[in-house]
Amino acid sequence: MIPFAALLMLLSGAAHAAVNTILKSGGDKMAGRALIDGSSALIVLPFAFVVPLPHGAWGWLCASMAIHLVYLFALIKAFEGADMNAVYPVMRGVAPALAAAVAVLALGDPVSAGIFAGIVLVSAGTMAIAFWRPPSRTALGWALLTGATIAAYTVVDAKGARAAPSAASYIVWGFLFLGSGIGTIFAVWRGKVFFVQAKQQWKPGVLAGALSIVSYGSALWSYRLGDVPRLAALRETSIVFGVILAAFVLREKVTRVRALSAAIIAAGAVILVAAP
Repeated sequence: MIPFAALLMLLSGAAHAAVNTILKSGGDKMAGRALIDGSSALIVLPFAFVVPLPHGAWGWLCASMAIHLVYLFALIKAFEGADMNAVYPVMRGVAPALAAAVAVLALGDPVSAGIFAGIVLVSAGTMAIAFWRPPSRTALGWALLTGATIAAYTVVDAKGARAAPSAASYIVWGFLFLGSGIGTIFAVWRGKVFFVQAKQQWKPGVLAGALSIVSYGSALWSYRLGDVPRLAALRETSIVFGVILAAFVLREKVTRVRALSAAIIAAGAVILVAAP
């Protein structure tokens, strides 16, 4: 495994947890998400005049946008129904196993015994956090749907990033598509509420938009360098960062079980990095 790819994915996980902490701590979740995605599109806009067009990846970008629309809606509904500590591990926990299975079938990426063991540990640790004191059935359902869409867009975007002329091309045009498209849909959906939220929360919204670029930009770059099953699972170290941020920023209670589960995830991450 290329060490740089692993570092990119760890950076992606940390930034992803920070983005979701900002979203969870805000007011209206859909308006907040519109602000985040719109900000990310504006930030990358100048780079669209520098990077090449994503020839060969337009179809993957369109598919990614459709999946992300479902993903973000399910994410919002999950956050509206339960604490971040309860639903975030579920949505991130089911994703690596599903993404690994699809990547093996669709992309032909290899899965060694070590990678399989790491994926199992990461998934087991995240699911243990969630199901020790599970959220409501409704919130759990939205979290599971979120996890399924994470797996779907992971494989689609990995394919798209490999098909594009460069990682930068797919990253920039991907955020332009997703940010402007989904940001506009959510903003129109919320109407006046969006403008109230934007006025009150524009600073954390812009920060989260920038962190979104760091998070998923690092992931897409990493997918061009290494195999998806290992890297997708490694990104779920965001759960460890998420538990820490939920405790110290959102003031949510972190039980011993959740702390132990985070340690299991960290152990799985070490195996994923070290496995041949």
